[in-house]
Amino acid sequence: MLDFLGDGNAAAIVGVLSGLLLGLASRLGRFCTLGAIEDYLYAESDMRLRMWGIAIGVAVTGSFALMGAGLLNAEETVYLSFAFAPIASIVGGLVFGYGMALAGNCGFGALARLGGGDLRNFVIVLVMGIAAYATISGPVAYFRIWAFPQIEASGTPPGIAHWLATVTGLSPSLIGMVIGLVILAIVAAPARVRQSPTTLFWGAMVGLSAVCAWAGTQWIATNGFDGIQVASHTFSSPLGETILWTMTASGQTFSFAIGSVAGVWLGAFAGSLIKGHFRWEACEDPRELRRQIFGAGLMGFGAVVALGCSVGQGLSAFSVLAWSAPLTVAAILAGAAIGLRHMIAGFQPD
Repeated sequence: MLDFLGDGNAAAIVGVLSGLLLGLASRLGRFCTLGAIEDYLYAESDMRLRMWGIAIGVAVTGSFALMGAGLLNAEETVYLSFAFAPIASIVGGLVFGYGMALAGNCGFGALARLGGGDLRNFVIVLVMGIAAYATISGPVAYFRIWAFPQIEASGTPPGIAHWLATVTGLSPSLIGMVIGLVILAIVAAPARVRQSPTTLFWGAMVGLSAVCAWAGTQWIATNGFDGIQVASHTFSSPLGETILWTMTASGQTFSFAIGSVAGVWLGAFAGSLIKGHFRWEACEDPRELRRQIFGAGLMGFGAVVALGCSVGQGLSAFSVLAWSAPLTVAAILAGAAIGLRHMIAGFQPD
């Protein structure tokens, strides 16, 4: 099959199919990072945060089950192949979270809103993708490399389960599955969560999207010839890669990242049609547009520094229990809380 499709095209198909789950979850399940934070801080509801928790629990359990079955080599993932850099995780997460609040969406959320016809988020997608690539290999890269160097990991992979395995002598896959099940048990403990089919189902679908991505790209990396990167979903540099492919498709090949972006957009588009929510929207306020552009630029920079966005670190890195995941997620939450307070109440004391 790979001889016919090619590794890049096969990886793109994996990206599209697993990305569809994310796109559908955003529109049919209201899965949204910033929305979950806003609900918790200002609407006194933690249901969408618990949906995130279910997604993480399923992703962790499924990913470590893959490792136990020999279907995923976690050390090949980007999150465990670079040394843990806590300062980069904190700074990148804070900048990303603050930018997310200013823009009104993360990269994933912007793609999902764009799939529903909101053209304001087209600007966010473009600016975030360009900012990410400017930070990876453009003029901002000089500063990033100097301030936040990425060093290849050596010895024990920088993951929670892998570290616990060296301490206990147990296998990382067993430890990871236990941690994933514990996360699920804690998140689903309140009866209101277990009685919410939407929360349970779409949280599980989001988690499965990461598991399917790891499984598909690992199979291609093992059986293919082009040496593709084992990958799961993230929405910072893939936005820039998709923009580059759009401009230079005749000289480029498809990739998982491009397929992932397309899959989320298609899933969100289908979900908006199913719900009857598709409608064209545009920005009418120059101040709003300025805020979205600035926020998107911050997100592109912050995600590259932290080695992942809210989905990249919050789902994909968490699924392999990288040390960077909980720290980056905590920083993103803090940055978003600061940004939302700035947006809603200013910085005046209570």
